[in-house]
This record gives sequence, C-alpha cells and structure tokens, in this order.
Amino acid sequence: MHYPDFFDKVPAITLQDPLSNILGAFVAGEMEIKYLECVKLAGHSCPTVAGAYLMAQQGLKALYGNDIPQRGSIEISMRDNESDGVTGVICNVLSFITGANGAGGFKGLNGKFARNGLVTYNASISSEVQLRRTDTGASVTMNYDSSMIPADPMMQPLMGKVMQGLATPEEKKQFGVLWQSRVENILLSEELWDSMVTITKG
Repeated sequence: MHYPDFFDKVPAITLQDPLSNILGAFVAGEMEIKYLECVKLAGHSCPTVAGAYLMAQQGLKALYGNDIPQRGSIEISMRDNESDGVTGVICNVLSFITGANGAGGFKGLNGKFARNGLVTYNASISSEVQLRRTDTGASVTMNYDSSMIPADPMMQPLMGKVMQGLATPEEKKQFGVLWQSRVENILLSEELWDSMVTITKG
C-alpha cells in the first residue's frame, strides 16, 4: 500500500480502552490511533479529515491533560445536522477516535462499556463540536479553521479540469500532490495548531 510519506509523521493519538482490555484486544487496553487509519475510515485525506483529527488530538489533550484519554467515556455533540456540510465527516472521525457512537453503537456488557447514545447532532452549543467526559462532566468546545494555510493557486484550475474529465494524467497527479501538500501543512504545522483549533473549556 502506497500513500504520502507525511501520513506517518503525524503524531499518533494514544488512548486507553477499558472494553478492549476486558475482551483481550489490547494489553491493558492501551492503543494508538494514527492519521492513516482515519484516512482509511473516511476513504480520503483532506483538510476536513485533517481538521477532525486535530480537534480530537487537541481536544483530548485539553480534557485529560497528562492522563491517557479513556476511549468510550467521551460524549460528542455536534452543533449542526448530520447532513449539513462536512458535519457527518468530522463526526465520523471523532467517533472512530473516541469510541463514541449513536443509537446503533455497542450496547455494553452488563450495563458497562456501552458506546451507544454518545453522539448528538443539532446540539445547543455555540461552537462546531463539544467533547465531554462522562466521568467528570468536564467539556471542551471547539472550532476549526484552516484558512491560514491556503491552497496552491493551481489547485482550482486543476480541480476544474479533473472534474470535467479534461485533465491529463500528469495534471491529475499534480492535483493530488498539491491537494495533499496542503493537508500536510495543516497536520505538521504545530505552531499553527492553536490558531486552527480554538478550544474553550466548559
């Protein structure tokens, strides 16, 4: 499997998953989720998937500090409807990382480790996303804006040609390279993360 080298340079998110521990999937339930896995989930790598990954990374850090985030013990609230814009895409990535699910999620074992009922859309929040710890009630709300990392000027005309089926093989390749170059800048520009993901603690 071949993919852009920078996928492997993105810091992994470390979590502890009690359910995985009980069922013997991971020793002590300790696991890492990488950007590459989120790309597989979404089927593509783009600024939205990158933003969702950064929101999970930075939001969990704000919620747990130096402690390991507890997968399956985090509620996700989305301000907008699931079908609005990229809301569903963002939530899918957040759900994958945190273990939270909606009505169709895992119902638990003897009343413990349930993953269902942890995702809400059309929530009464001012920001795009809220993550809330179910153990302490602590929460963070977040907005994502990657406009400070603009696309290459060639992106728009190349996209037009690709979408119209007029692009040459070389132009298609160039479009993909430029597209991923912006995603790389988003994910590896650590000095801009605080500007791209604004966090308010609840």
